[in-house]
Amino acid sequence: MFEMFTDRYVYLLVVVLMAIGLYGMFAIPHLAKKVIGMVIFQTAIYIFYIDGSVKDGGTAPIIDEAFGTEAANYMNPLPHLLILTAIVVGVGIVGVAFALMQRIHDACGSLDEATVLALLTGRSPTPLADEAGSGGGA
Repeated sequence: MFEMFTDRYVYLLVVVLMAIGLYGMFAIPHLAKKVIGMVIFQTAIYIFYIDGSVKDGGTAPIIDEAFGTEAANYMNPLPHLLILTAIVVGVGIVGVAFALMQRIHDACGSLDEATVLALLTGRSPTPLADEAGSGGGA
């Protein structure tokens, strides 16, 4: 039983990172912290995908006489390339998200979800949202 956890410790890490990311996206009302939670969740997906593509005894896909020409002796580089592309796209998304948050903060004066929603709908902000902070500090 213990060997199962030591062999698959990466999956435990993935589950913990996913839980932290989901908590950050759904439970925290600050928009910047939601984006950070999304990045943590994306990182968990990257780790899961890369760990699933690892082949025991495989080597880099460079033909070598010692390993022969059989494809089973080499690792597939495609998952690594897809994750590299996903990282680049993720960085672009985070950049756009922070640019939009800057515009939201300039327009509303806050990055708190309830305050921004109240100002956009024309209602007065709730006292609970004001106590949570205006989004500039922690």
